[in-house]
Amino acid sequence: MSWLKAGDTISGQEGRAFTTIDGNVEEAFYIKNFEAKANKEKTDVKTLGKRGTQHKANGWSGDGSMNIYYVTSLFRKLMYDYIKTGKDTYFDVMVVNEDPSSSIGKQTVVIKDVNLNSVVMAKLDTDSNVLDEDVDFTWDDIEVLDTFGKPVLGN
Repeated sequence: MSWLKAGDTISGQEGRAFTTIDGNVEEAFYIKNFEAKANKEKTDVKTLGKRGTQHKANGWSGDGSMNIYYVTSLFRKLMYDYIKTGKDTYFDVMVVNEDPSSSIGKQTVVIKDVNLNSVVMAKLDTDSNVLDEDVDFTWDDIEVLDTFGKPVLGN
């Protein structure tokens, strides 16, 4: 029986992220974790001859969240601009997973048209030595630039 070698698992610290906002690319070194999900939208379908409800995919939506160190005012500025002027900003986030100790190579995914749902505008916490914040978002498109290869299996 074959098995996955531990060295081919991907370390969560071995990656990079970049934001592209209004044409400006910035390394997102402040991201602690990032997750973007594609969610299928489905319609319930009942048919003659089947007692159970079936499901038919009819679309999708993207949402996600990130936890970041409280060291950038970038997202506060975007939210502030929206509050004061109504100008809403959509941007891209490129995530690169590349663990040099793994044989599977790298994966590069661009999450497109990211739009912020909520932003911490100010924060204090006397119990914390390191401030962080949660940022929720939606997204509308995706591009996969690189995909992982197959791992070398042990026997």
